[in-house]
Amino acid sequence: GLSPQQVQQQWPRSDMLPFESERRYMATLHHDHQGNHEILVKGGPDRLLPFCHQQHTADGLQPLDTPFWNQAIESLAKDGLRVMALAYKAVPQQSELGYTDAEQNLILLALVGITDPPRAEAIASITQCQSAGIQVKMITGDNPHTATAIARQLGLRTTRVYTGAELDGFDQKRLQTEVQQCDVYARTSPAHKLRIVEALQHNGEVVAMTGDGVNDAPALQKADIGIAMGCKGTDAAKDASDLVLTDDNFATIVTAVQQGRTVYDNIVKAILFILPTSLAEASVISIAILLGLVLPITPAQILWVNMITAITLALALSFETTEPGTMQRAPRPRQQGLITAHVLQRLLFVGALGSVLVFGLFYLSLQRGDSVEQARTLAVNALVFYEIFYLFNCRSQQPLWQHRQPVGGPPVWIAVVAVVCLQLMFNYLPGLKDVFQSQGLDTREWSWVLGGSALVLVIVELEKWLRSNRAGPG
Repeated sequence: GLSPQQVQQQWPRSDMLPFESERRYMATLHHDHQGNHEILVKGGPDRLLPFCHQQHTADGLQPLDTPFWNQAIESLAKDGLRVMALAYKAVPQQSELGYTDAEQNLILLALVGITDPPRAEAIASITQCQSAGIQVKMITGDNPHTATAIARQLGLRTTRVYTGAELDGFDQKRLQTEVQQCDVYARTSPAHKLRIVEALQHNGEVVAMTGDGVNDAPALQKADIGIAMGCKGTDAAKDASDLVLTDDNFATIVTAVQQGRTVYDNIVKAILFILPTSLAEASVISIAILLGLVLPITPAQILWVNMITAITLALALSFETTEPGTMQRAPRPRQQGLITAHVLQRLLFVGALGSVLVFGLFYLSLQRGDSVEQARTLAVNALVFYEIFYLFNCRSQQPLWQHRQPVGGPPVWIAVVAVVCLQLMFNYLPGLKDVFQSQGLDTREWSWVLGGSALVLVIVELEKWLRSNRAGPG
């Protein structure tokens, strides 16, 4: 056989036309040491066939049998192979290679079928995307038959497959309609990619685009999220992108989506915890002042509650893991903010529960004949333990009994134990008692605190259950 080094020595390269997506071929000019010169061309077969007028056979040169080659191209493409044509021609002595030299009077030598099967993780990731309400579209320069075969392996819809030439015939309105129905685009150029991105955005979609070439830069820049390939991507593609995929693996994008949804969920959980508990704290002071009542909790005690819960309970929610079903729900609407109707409803509902609990236990203690300091100690503990129990409500937007860790993981319990220890110090540590004018609680008072706080947990869980039943599956 021939070795590359031997061929390069016998036929060194004089000039080259690099591959361009618009022309879809690469050509090189070679010469031997006897004064012979040849142009070698490789590229898309449908692009090279019009440039050829003869074919090289075992019997020598013959006129090009176009139907035979078209049938061979289609047969290879239907098997999911990427098809490349090889052609050449002898030329007089020259040192430079032009496009006109490579685009006429070629001799077709062979077709090459290249297998590039989708990776198993890519197929699984596309299925996961579809479950998560994410449309995956394949835009390729391959033959339509090859694109269709690969798309079937990936699990994409193949009822419609458009080529770049067909896209050129669509006006903007028609394109906006078709991009919602079609997942596979073949024989496309970078300009087609840009049009597809713009059409999807006009339909109100959030578009993430992957690319690696210089010509992909406009589409990457136009997309809401441009993702460049880190291994084989060009510097131009990376500069135009928002993200660089360091391993060139589609599964990494899906993992990033899952992590992004988890982070967003944890932010919402933190808001659902902080806003209602803050409202309860503020309401206790505000209502008492407005109605001229004795303050159930002093400003110093409120500061204590804020100090021990803000750095522990709220922080624990940031360590929550991905919830089951995260990648089975549709993406949230583009215009949806963090403060939704559900958040506002929970804010008022839980804030009111906390206020009622604190006022109720405060005045229950006063009616028993306890001192104001004793009643305030009861109220402070009710507020703290109400926040502890409500923390478990916030761990999931579904009822806790449907959660895989209904009692929480280590971060939650570390936070809870820390708050309980600090609160016991508030009640019983001599120096701290003097600062906050707190008193110890007896068994009955502790049962009121724990029972009332636990009741809040039960009520909120029932509200979550009723809401999830109204919303239905997913």
